[in-house]
Amino acid sequence: MQLTKQQDSFILFAKANVSAHGAQMGAGMENRMEIYNSLTKKVEPFVPNEDGKVKMYTCGPTVYHFAHIGNLRSYIMEDLLEKTLRYLGYDVKRVMNITDVGHLSGDSDDGEDKMLKGARREHKTVMEIAGFYTDAFFEDCKKLHIKRPDVVEPATGCIEEFIHMVQTLLEKGFAYEMGGNVYFDTSKLANYHVFSGQTEEELLVGVREDVEEDSNKKNKSDFVLWFTKSKFDAQELKWESPWGMGYPGWHIECSCISIKHLGEYMDIHCGGVDNIFPHHTNEIAQSEAYLGHKWCNYWFHVHHLNDQTGKMSKSKGEFLTVSLLEEKGYNPLAYRLFCLQSHYRKPLMFSYEALSNMETAYNKLVNKIAGLREEGEIEQDKFEAYQKRFADALCDDLNSSMAITVLYDMLKEDMTDRTKRELAKSFEEVLSLGLFAVRKEEEDPELVAYVLKRIEERTAAKKAKDFKTADAIRDELSAKGIILEDTREGVKWKKA
Repeated sequence: MQLTKQQDSFILFAKANVSAHGAQMGAGMENRMEIYNSLTKKVEPFVPNEDGKVKMYTCGPTVYHFAHIGNLRSYIMEDLLEKTLRYLGYDVKRVMNITDVGHLSGDSDDGEDKMLKGARREHKTVMEIAGFYTDAFFEDCKKLHIKRPDVVEPATGCIEEFIHMVQTLLEKGFAYEMGGNVYFDTSKLANYHVFSGQTEEELLVGVREDVEEDSNKKNKSDFVLWFTKSKFDAQELKWESPWGMGYPGWHIECSCISIKHLGEYMDIHCGGVDNIFPHHTNEIAQSEAYLGHKWCNYWFHVHHLNDQTGKMSKSKGEFLTVSLLEEKGYNPLAYRLFCLQSHYRKPLMFSYEALSNMETAYNKLVNKIAGLREEGEIEQDKFEAYQKRFADALCDDLNSSMAITVLYDMLKEDMTDRTKRELAKSFEEVLSLGLFAVRKEEEDPELVAYVLKRIEERTAAKKAKDFKTADAIRDELSAKGIILEDTREGVKWKKA
């Protein structure tokens, strides 16, 4: 069976909608969305299967532990993509899975189930672990202003769908039983490796070399569709199936959940760049073998967040979570801005120094907007021009850094405060930075500006070893009810 070739793309111009704040996008303004497609390795015009509607799928978390900020970078950028599409007038339906069974600790189909690992670590049941960390994930998303997808489906809610897909793949000759498990036979596909453009041997480079090879597989690249008790007797969650008591493999859940909620044709599939192989490669193989036609047109992958030791992960160094950043005095939305200032297809280097600088910039930005008054008329020509510049930046392969530059340029422009406020509200629909959230420190913009200026002067005095002046500035601020705290990440302040 030959799978269908990728359909030809063509340019579709989507007219922007009327914003939620009553200010209409420029009359006749058209924005062409172009996006990098990981499948074809080039920037392409975005063309949904159905005019005006977008079916979007996001690989969700494996809820065995807290999400670290590297994981959350992907969700921030996927959130930006969804909100950009809505901003341009598309009707978006976004679906995300929750992996609460089936994800193994190895890069191949070996190792311990991550959920079982989490349950053993905390002496709880798998479902207790899943419930706790699912709630924790969405609490982090809330703090980062990441919109909850329209549909969130846990893997354990789709067992019947998994079994049906496995049965169909067996009937079509794309799967086989061996050693109590059911495997997908990648040799039946002429283009299994088309996603990466690499050979089978090249794909195996980088896959954990300490993983013991599964002798049941006919081919090295074959993968498990259904595990049985013959191999994982300690697995807590098991279901009856035609092949014995067992549970689904990790890859099949995304295929089934997306088809269940989005149908046979999908527009955009999102995930981290580390999902390309084997997870997304296997998703394409089993989905298109099952459906008999092309499944998803665009693949959107976000690159890693790195620190000085390399790719950020739960097993290396300090486990960086949103809660930990808050404990250190950072606003989670400063981290969102930190992510948006870099392109999603570039690795991003994290450091506390960089985040401290970004928090300073974030506070100044919020205070600048807080100082805008509801005065004057909306200058429609300037409003439309800046709104178009903002949309054009996002349509250029989601160039969030340029979109934020447009925001800063707008704030420096000679126009009425009301025009600036309405533009900022419009941009906020996509950026979601809490630009209009008033905190206690922001109630008096002049005070905030004064405190930041005195902190800079105090820092300069300390560098010049003029400690008398530095102490005098601290005492002066203290007398005004402002408490300074010197930390390794910089100077923090609060009202007494």
